[in-house]
Amino acid sequence: MDRSPRPAGRPARARPHDDAASRLAALAALLADGTRASFCLALLDGRAWTAGELARYASVAPSTASEHLGRLVAGGLLAEERQGRHRYVRLADEGVARLVEELASHALPGTPEPPRTLRAASVAGALARGRTCYDHLAGQLGIRITEAMTVRGLLRQDTGFALTEAGLDWFDALGIPLDRGGRRPLARGCLDWTERRPHLAGAAGAALCAHVLGVGWCERYGSGRAVRVTPSGVGALSEVLGMEAAALGAYDSPSGG
Repeated sequence: MDRSPRPAGRPARARPHDDAASRLAALAALLADGTRASFCLALLDGRAWTAGELARYASVAPSTASEHLGRLVAGGLLAEERQGRHRYVRLADEGVARLVEELASHALPGTPEPPRTLRAASVAGALARGRTCYDHLAGQLGIRITEAMTVRGLLRQDTGFALTEAGLDWFDALGIPLDRGGRRPLARGCLDWTERRPHLAGAAGAALCAHVLGVGWCERYGSGRAVRVTPSGVGALSEVLGMEAAALGAYDSPSGG
C-alpha cells in the first residue's frame, strides 16, 4: 500500500460519511441551545403553539423566540402553520417527538437534580405522574397502562412491541379506530424519560390517547401537557384493563406550568 504523503495543494477526497456527519452536527446544534430545547420539550404535548405562547413559556422576548423558531423550522424539527395573523408551530412529526423524548431520557442520568421551587416541584411531579409524549400517554400513567395491556395479553414486549390478536379485538370492542395500513408502526415502544421504561407509542398509542381524552377518562391540566385520570376514567380503566383504582386516582393540579 502506498503511504506516501499527498502532494501539497491537492484537496482531500470527500469521504462518504462526511455529509452525514455534517447533518448530524447541524441537528445537534439546533438542540444545543436552552431556549430551543425548551420549545421542543413544550411541544411534546402534541399541540400547536403560537410564537407568543412559547416566548412566555421560555421567558424570552418575542423577537428572540421568533429567531429561534425560524431556525427550528428551517432545520426540519418544527412545522409551521399560519391562520390569519397567527403563526403556529408544532413538532414536525412523531420521529422528532421520539428524538426529543429519548434525548431527554439520556440527559437525565441517575437521579435528577431536585426542583428548586415549590411550583417547579409541583409541575415536575404532575408530569412524572402522567403526561402526553407528542400524541400518546407517558409518565407513570402511560407505563401502568402499557403494563396492564401486557399482563392481559393485549400487547407483547418480548420480541419488540406488537399488539396481539386479542389486543386488536380489544381496540375494536372499545370502538377505537386503528390506522393499520399507514407508514407509522401500529405499536412501538417509546423510552419514558422519567420512568426509564418503554410506554406504548405508534398508531395504537396515539389512538388510545385520543380516545381516553375524547371520552373524558383523562383530562389535561396545568400547562396542558400534564394528564390525569378523571373519576369516570378510574372506573372505566379499572373495568377495561383490570387496573387498580388506587393506582389511577385523580391528582391535584399543579399551581401552573
